[in-house]
Amino acid sequence: MSKPAALREQNDEQLELLLAETQHNLFRLRLQSETERLEAPSEIIKAKREIARIKTILRERELVRERSAIAATATAP
Repeated sequence: MSKPAALREQNDEQLELLLAETQHNLFRLRLQSETERLEAPSEIIKAKREIARIKTILRERELVRERSAIAATATAP
């Protein structure tokens, strides 16, 4: 599990790859919990939180880009 500060240091491409990897891991954990005994059920919760952290950081960056684009068009003649 990554800390938010460590995630913020990564660029968007790295975060997208980490998001896809974590979503795949969550799928695998869910499948494992249905078909056999899962060793650590808390891993599902951890994966969900990691996905939420990554998506939040990506959305924050998207909003910053939108605001800067709006500000740039507002100041242009």
